[in-house]
Amino acid sequence: MLQQDSNDDTEDVSLFDAEEETTNRPKKSKTRHPVASFFHLFFCVSAIIVYLFCELLSSSFIACMVTIILLLSCDFWAVKNVTGRLMVGLRWWNHIDEDGKSHWVFESRIESSQENKTASEAESRIFWLGLIACPVLWVIFAFSALFSFRVKWLNTGDGQTP
Repeated sequence: MLQQDSNDDTEDVSLFDAEEETTNRPKKSKTRHPVASFFHLFFCVSAIIVYLFCELLSSSFIACMVTIILLLSCDFWAVKNVTGRLMVGLRWWNHIDEDGKSHWVFESRIESSQENKTASEAESRIFWLGLIACPVLWVIFAFSALFSFRVKWLNTGDGQTP
């Protein structure tokens, strides 16, 4: 819940004008937003799969790279605009004050009850695991591509040295 100050009275305000979904939720479900959780992992995992199987999927390097960039762009948009808000309560925007200075405002959900906290633990773990693990994999891929770099033009193919 976000807290608003109005004349020194602290009042709990529903995050993003959404109703609490804890009462209609079955007790077996650990995630309140399974579709958001799916798409949070879908875009980044799909980009990694396309990268790993790029040669099998298409012979065009450009098609593979465009697909990877589009999937990672969708991942960025989903994390910033949808899954960050729904799964862990993050939101941010740019505010320009009277002097014309730009300020970034970051907000996060304040957990108020123990039931609400335990209900979002699974989503929080999914969110942060996906947000940290996928870039770590991309760094590993970058270093492996850098260190396995082969200069193709050194071998002329006829067994003779140039």
